[in-house]
Order: sequence, then C-alpha cells, then structure tokens
Amino acid sequence: MAPTLRHKQVKTALNRQSGGFLSTFTHTLQPYTGCAFGRQTPSGQGCPYCYVRKLPVSLFALSEWGEWVEAKMNIGDVLRGELCSHERRGTLSKLRIFMSSATDPYQGAEASLQLTRSCLEAFVERPPGLIIVQTRSPLVLRDVELLQTLQNCVWVSMTMETNDDEVRKRITPTSPTIGSRVKTMRILKEAGIHVQAAISPMLPNNAEMFAELLEPACTRALIDTLMHGDGANGRRSKSLGMEALFAQYGYEQWYTETAHEPLLNLLRERMGSERVVFSQAGFNEF
Repeated sequence: MAPTLRHKQVKTALNRQSGGFLSTFTHTLQPYTGCAFGRQTPSGQGCPYCYVRKLPVSLFALSEWGEWVEAKMNIGDVLRGELCSHERRGTLSKLRIFMSSATDPYQGAEASLQLTRSCLEAFVERPPGLIIVQTRSPLVLRDVELLQTLQNCVWVSMTMETNDDEVRKRITPTSPTIGSRVKTMRILKEAGIHVQAAISPMLPNNAEMFAELLEPACTRALIDTLMHGDGANGRRSKSLGMEALFAQYGYEQWYTETAHEPLLNLLRERMGSERVVFSQAGFNEF
C-alpha cells in the first residue's frame, strides 16, 4: 500500500539551526515532511531507529510515521527568494545547509515531484557556502549534473548502515539494497562529487569486508552509533525498541559502547584518519 501523499504550500524553506546535533550548520532544508522509506519494517513505523518518530511531527500526526508524506510544492521558489535575500545581505557564503535532517530528500515522491531538484537548481543560481545532501537513495544520480555544477560546496552523504544485506532486510527491508548504494557512491565519486559514506547508525557488519567496500567508493566515511548519535546518550534509541530488536535477532554484542571500534580502526588504517570521522563531531567537520 502506497503512503498517503499530501501537497502543501510553505512560506519558508530554510529552517534556522541553532545548536543541537548539527551545531555548525546554519540551516536545515526539508523538501518533504514525513518519510516513506522503511514502510512495513519490524516496527511498523518506518525505519525502527529513526529518531524523528519521537518528535512532535510524528507523535501528533494523523497516521503512523512512514505511512504519509507531505510535499512542499513551492519550496524551490521560496528557497530561491531566501537565497536572493542572503545574497543582498552578503551572507550567502556563510550558509551551511543540511538537506535533510528529518526526511529523505530522494524518497519515492521525488521521482515525479522533483522538489529536491528544484532546490538544487536554486542553489546552482546562488551557491551557498555548504550543502550536505543526506540520502539513501540511488535517485540522487538523476541530479549528477546539478551536483557537478555546485562543485566544492556540495557533499552527498549516503546512508550505509551495514555491508550485510541480510541485516538490511531484517531491520529496514524496504530501503535500497547495499549494492545499489555502493554503486551510487562510486558513480558520484567518479563524477567528481564529494561523497560521504554515513554509517549511521552502524548496524551489525563484517568490519573487514565493509572497510574494503567503502575505501574506493567514498571521499570520506562517518561512523555513528545508536548510543552516541541519537541525541540522548542512547536513551532515545532504547525507547524506540532498538535494544530489544537487536536481541530478537541475536545481535546483542553489537549493542555496546565499543562495537564500532573495529570498523572505525580498520577504516582509519585503510583511508587515513583524516578521511574517517565519528558521530556528532564528524557530522559537523565539513
């Protein structure tokens, strides 16, 4: 069953970011509200680890998270006006924008609505200091030419929680395959686009194979965990049922404070410490 898709008009595009997890970013940008990735997962409410499920946008929604999407139909035009204002004030180059922190900008609806593409087109006209495009979808390849035009001010951050497709099938079975995401990263990197592999949150994996897979496919790698990166020292992840879900599949050894260290160390050996970052500090080090 397809998610409910609603259209809306917005008055603002850029959401001011003040402190919090993304402390060095000035704004976030959400072309959509809601997210249809991870439907029909074990939680029944989208990707089971998604912290947005505990935020008001989900808690007070009319239906479960993962079952609805609101498309901000005029967001490209609104963004264009806001970038013009920043250009007039001389602040355009100071903008550090994370797209997106509470949705996937390349979820299914984007294939036809092209709202994320409209935002990239606005950025091409007036490039800000930094844009991070956070996604797990190969659909990002549709916009390679726009991303190339933005050059050094844009990074594509591809979510890669594990190298094990069986783990993916158990935890987020409706998300893109591991192979398709690695192929996407390789194509982006070969096109001269900065690519981050966001192992966030890290799920059970084979560290040796994962490190070998990522080294040629990305510009840099970031590791985050359910304990370090949920914004509440692991309490939010536990309240989402992640500890119980790991136990259900026999993954208890992965739900510890140090489970990420073998992969972190291997990646740093292969890629160099300057190309491998960790948790909140890593997200903010662009």
